[in-house]
Amino acid sequence: MRYFRAAPERAAHGLLLTHHDDNSGCYAIILHNVRTYRSAGVVAVVSGKRKAEMTLKEFEQSQSSPDRHEGWRFFFEKTDLPAGTDPAEATRLRQAELEKRESKAPPQPEFPARSSSNSEE
Repeated sequence: MRYFRAAPERAAHGLLLTHHDDNSGCYAIILHNVRTYRSAGVVAVVSGKRKAEMTLKEFEQSQSSPDRHEGWRFFFEKTDLPAGTDPAEATRLRQAELEKRESKAPPQPEFPARSSSNSEE
């Protein structure tokens, strides 16, 4: 397997940075609805960013036109789960991690309720 690196880019402060693909990590491919914000969960866990990109494209190509029209899309994110993890188990573990992060987030400010009446006093 060959590894490629992108051309170096000059940062604002003058240092050269080299971008590279992270082929050592694992990625979860997730199906979600962009219209309803509903998640259908993890559909696969694969090793390497390139494999995640290829697998995502395969899922997109096999997706039915009505599903796509209804707003179902795939995306991938880095995960600590090993490649090949059962999708149902990966979904459960991902959800638990999201809930854990949300519980640690600072509370959102509460805004006063707005009156829906337009009556003048």
